[in-house]
Amino acid sequence: MEIRKFRKSDLPEMIKIWNEVVEAGNAFPQEDLLDLKTGEEFFSSQSHAGVAADNGRIFGLYILHPNNIGRCGHICNASYAVSSESRGKHIGEKLVLDCIMQAKNIGFKILQFNAVVESNIHARHLYERIGFQQLGIIPNGFRMKDGSYENICPYFIKL
Repeated sequence: MEIRKFRKSDLPEMIKIWNEVVEAGNAFPQEDLLDLKTGEEFFSSQSHAGVAADNGRIFGLYILHPNNIGRCGHICNASYAVSSESRGKHIGEKLVLDCIMQAKNIGFKILQFNAVVESNIHARHLYERIGFQQLGIIPNGFRMKDGSYENICPYFIKL
């Protein structure tokens, strides 16, 4: 499996994986699904968008972009998505490690996650194992698909 920059030909599978996470309503803040037009615009607008690919198939992806502007523009943010049938195969870890490398290459100094849902224990354990530090807890910071609220846990790592 290789982690590489996305190609236009990857978009249908990327959009399918992204929309799967959005539809689940328990990890991404987005509520609107992507189509081919909005997906191409979205992924192309990132500082970097990477995919986990093998034999022409996409198993996961990430997006990397500034977390803020101006005097805070050295801090970046990222989101990761792995297809439900590919979870548990350490694809997320490969995506996070590549993202860290790409963020350093771009010149970012800190990678910060603003809204890791508290119950997303697999992601949280991965981030902590890699060296991310939790900044605290924002009570009821994430509205779940069912309308309930859950705590979010911001994380960061120095690059």
